[in-house]
Amino acid sequence: MVQLEQRIEDLEMKLAFQDDTIESLNQQVIRLNDLLADQQEKLRLLTSKLSQVEPSNIASQAEETPPPHY
Repeated sequence: MVQLEQRIEDLEMKLAFQDDTIESLNQQVIRLNDLLADQQEKLRLLTSKLSQVEPSNIASQAEETPPPHY
């Protein structure tokens, strides 16, 4: 009977440890979810601002004609 009580006590300790681990992991997931939402909002704002920027009047190097040789 003592062995059964010890096994039950061991299982209760393991369960308590697992509950604590699950809660800790859950809190980390919540923090990461908040961080992801924040980064998605920042990306959305950057994308919006970038689409509002007018194109530059300076031609890219690919569009430039090469200078004449002297």
